Amino acid sequence: MDRNHRRSADVVLLPGARTGRDPARSIKPGPRRQPAGVVAATQRERLLDGLVQTVAERGYQHATVSDICRAAGVTRPVFYELFSGKEDAFLAAHRYGTGVVIRRMAAAFAAESDWCHGIRRSLGAMLQLLAGTPAFATMAVIEIEAVGPAGRRERDQLLTRFRVFFAEVPQLPGGVAVQEMVDAVVGGVYSAVYRRVDSGRTEQLPDLLPVLSMFCVAPFLGPDGAAARLREVPDRPRAGIGEDPSCTRIDPANTGQ
Repeated sequence: MDRNHRRSADVVLLPGARTGRDPARSIKPGPRRQPAGVVAATQRERLLDGLVQTVAERGYQHATVSDICRAAGVTRPVFYELFSGKEDAFLAAHRYGTGVVIRRMAAAFAAESDWCHGIRRSLGAMLQLLAGTPAFATMAVIEIEAVGPAGRRERDQLLTRFRVFFAEVPQLPGGVAVQEMVDAVVGGVYSAVYRRVDSGRTEQLPDLLPVLSMFCVAPFLGPDGAAARLREVPDRPRAGIGEDPSCTRIDPANTGQ
């Protein structure tokens, strides 16, 4: 395998980032046809792309399996070989895409030496990913509501995975429960993203980074402490782990992926 092909293969895209009918992913018939497993994987990826784009355009309730297959350039029999129905395909696309987002956030978090800057870096990674693939943001954040109980369970599982980035926040004064504060913060971040996507301003999501960073850190350090830490130049050398207990670095390896 040549170097350019390896480099492109290493890029993991969100569902909906490509068109399902991308000629580069066409399956050639005849004796040189790819192995069955490769063909199935390609068809599945194309269907996930087609589903995300169709749902973002038409809404979950109005999108049909035929619409999805048409967008993907895949037949209905093949769709039903891979998925039990529209809901199954939707949840598969949601799980795969949010898994990509969480892994990118975890990598960004781990690149920082303390919790405060890790939170900011991971938020930035999430906002950039969603802004770069508006169809996935619409499908995953807005249309998940239309799926019903299974969609709500999927969303709750996603928010649970997000909580791992707050695993070692400082204790709060006055007997305030840390876990309840974390739940409130995570819900607030999701709500802010929801409003921006729902209003058609998905590409402006990165503009939320300063306010969301402050929103995540201030409850645990206070407004002044949060502002001071977040003003620091991200690339300067940092104090050793443990020297500042207010911003202890954690390793978010347990992201549920």
